[in-house]
Amino acid sequence: MNRTTLSLIAVATALAAVTGVASMSGPDGAEPTATAQVLPRPVERSSLLCPAPSVSDVAETTYTSVTPAGTKDAGTDGAAELRESTVTLVDNDKPKDDGKNEEKNEEKDGGKGSGKDAEKGEGQGGEQGKSFLTLKDPGTPVSAEAGGAEAPALVGTATGRFAPGWTAQQTTTVPVGGGRGVLGVSCTAPDTEFWFPGASTQKSRQDYVHLTNPDDSAAVVDVELYGKDGLLKAESGEGIPVPARSSVPVLLSTLTGEAADNLTVRVATRSGRVGAAVRASDDGGGSDWLAAAADPAARVVLPGIPADATDVRVVAFAPGADDAELKVQLVGADGTIIPAGNETLHVKSGMTAALDLGSVTRGQAGSLLLSPAGSRATPVTAALRVVRGKGDKQELAFIPATGKIESRATVADNRAKGSTLSLTAPGETAKVKVTASAGSDGGEPAEETYTVKGGTTLAVTPPVPAGLKGSYALTVEPQSGGPVHAARMLELPDDGVPMFTVQTLPDDRGTVFVPKAREDLSILGGQD
Repeated sequence: MNRTTLSLIAVATALAAVTGVASMSGPDGAEPTATAQVLPRPVERSSLLCPAPSVSDVAETTYTSVTPAGTKDAGTDGAAELRESTVTLVDNDKPKDDGKNEEKNEEKDGGKGSGKDAEKGEGQGGEQGKSFLTLKDPGTPVSAEAGGAEAPALVGTATGRFAPGWTAQQTTTVPVGGGRGVLGVSCTAPDTEFWFPGASTQKSRQDYVHLTNPDDSAAVVDVELYGKDGLLKAESGEGIPVPARSSVPVLLSTLTGEAADNLTVRVATRSGRVGAAVRASDDGGGSDWLAAAADPAARVVLPGIPADATDVRVVAFAPGADDAELKVQLVGADGTIIPAGNETLHVKSGMTAALDLGSVTRGQAGSLLLSPAGSRATPVTAALRVVRGKGDKQELAFIPATGKIESRATVADNRAKGSTLSLTAPGETAKVKVTASAGSDGGEPAEETYTVKGGTTLAVTPPVPAGLKGSYALTVEPQSGGPVHAARMLELPDDGVPMFTVQTLPDDRGTVFVPKAREDLSILGGQD
């Protein structure tokens, strides 16, 4: 027997063992096949990270957690829990402030932890924080409240039947002061890279990027700032340590000596992974969270511009080697139009560009579509800064580019009044099912099906659970037709100020695709 024959026998034996295992682990009664199939399966574990909500002593924060009901094959076991993390603000060897002077402490140390424990990833951050919020059943949200500047950042994990589609939201109301406004953010999954178009280091703005590490070892993060002329010098943004299970806020204006508006922030890890979000505060203009934009793409959708927006600005960044020439379109209630005088936006490679659209919606809710103006398709990332109201009665929010909903998306913390759901079908007409969960303190689920005409945005008051007590979640599921993008606006007006926040609804990635294999030894044929 020659060496070639021996090799073929060895390969055949190994493959038989592998395919045998695949065959035994497949579903009972499955038909044999020579071709591997890819099947969707519910995820078995999810992670979420919520940043520290505010530096204001008068802030009131509501945390809401929910897993949508009805995920098939998710099993009967599991748990979902958010726990407190350690917020690193100053050198861990120094006494901690009581929270009232938090902004001063952040500015003093460059807005990031600088102690020995931060460098080593040891100390408080390596310990498990206290349990803060635990889910009991899928389909029923739970909520908790925290007040003042001491409200914690949270690190959470969901397993088993609670993992698919697990969503958490924190909503903070600050009635007075420089950070006045409603700040809302959907807690994020950890990753290694994030893009935030729309940040600023101008004197009127206080923008912090919050970095939260869910793991048991330290992460090392770079924060880069890109303006209209490219990368800003920001040496102190390199190699920022984020201790284990901790959250570190970084004041962007301490990273550079340049006061610049319309910046794009890139967060990238050298080691480990983090969750990231930017808390933006404008003196007299309100405050909100800027969530990460979708990955750069040649065609991006920014859904959910309020009908009464008084000022809209789009900020875009081209991370690749080519410039981007973008066609600007408003996807409104009656169709898709090109705003007069703002037909295109040119974005140079490695630079940030902005375009002021004013009151572009003119009384009708809409969404912005950026697509290639020519034959070259250059990936970009983008976000909107949206203002409602005027003068000292105005409030701002941000809408990052968001991907289409592949199968399902959920947003938590909807109230009996003040929620508006925007559904955008930039291509073909789409049919969408919207389910309102049970209330956190009582109420029966409800659902509604909507048809969104191609090239339009449909803004609706979503269904409300019968007998609602507390808050509830909305789950959006495309049923047929073209792609759908969605966003939820939550209005909480106060003393004549139209305070609001907007959260986009990216796909919840509640399922993963895994190969299904069956034994087929016919591919192992050979000759002596």
